[in-house]
Amino acid sequence: MDELKGKVALVTGGSRGIGLGIAKRFAQAGASVMIVSRKPEGCKAAAEEIGGDVAWKAGNVGRPEDAEACVDETLERFGALDILVNNAATNPYSGPTIGIDLPRWEKTLQVNITGPLLWTQLAWRKYMEEHGGNVINISSYGGFVASPVIGAYNITKAALNHLTRQLASELGPGVRVNGIAPGVVTTEFSRLLWDEGRGEETAQALPLGRLGEPEDIGEVALFLASDASSWITGQTLIADGGAVARAR
Repeated sequence: MDELKGKVALVTGGSRGIGLGIAKRFAQAGASVMIVSRKPEGCKAAAEEIGGDVAWKAGNVGRPEDAEACVDETLERFGALDILVNNAATNPYSGPTIGIDLPRWEKTLQVNITGPLLWTQLAWRKYMEEHGGNVINISSYGGFVASPVIGAYNITKAALNHLTRQLASELGPGVRVNGIAPGVVTTEFSRLLWDEGRGEETAQALPLGRLGEPEDIGEVALFLASDASSWITGQTLIADGGAVARAR
């Protein structure tokens, strides 16, 4: 249980859902963890739930000044930033992409693709360029398929998949950059996809017969953050119960 002993991780959107699942697993593996999310009360509750060497700072991931303050706080508190998890995302629009209004389109781009670039730039400049590190971008299986409901969100995740490849090619060998593309995970964020009876139908259509849990993604993140994946970079690992495989 000490795969990440001595490491420091920063997890955006770490107060609930997939981000919380990752933060918990990292802490169990011995890492010091900084949780970042918009609401202080959510951050505080998550840190108390996890226990151990966990700190938190409230911030909007799409706001450059907040991003810099959170990275600086991590370095001041822990003295390092070995692992950055770009997990925070937004999906303010549901429906055909052709119908999205410009403000919601721009918000989706700002949080889901500009945000990960910004946070990675800061981590690189302030710590990883000199010391090395590991970046994990939380994408979505939707980045590989079309959708009549969340097409705009999926487009940003497809872009994030390529950003992962691009940054991996630029930041190696000192920094590895990989992604995880979850399928339907039973979080509040994805409630639209599994609530009101839709979850059972979706689960039955999957080769593995169940929806994902935050802990499932936490295990994949631990693999990518640890030395077990030391020869892997530029990849986005799909963890979706087989949804994409069946779609193909």
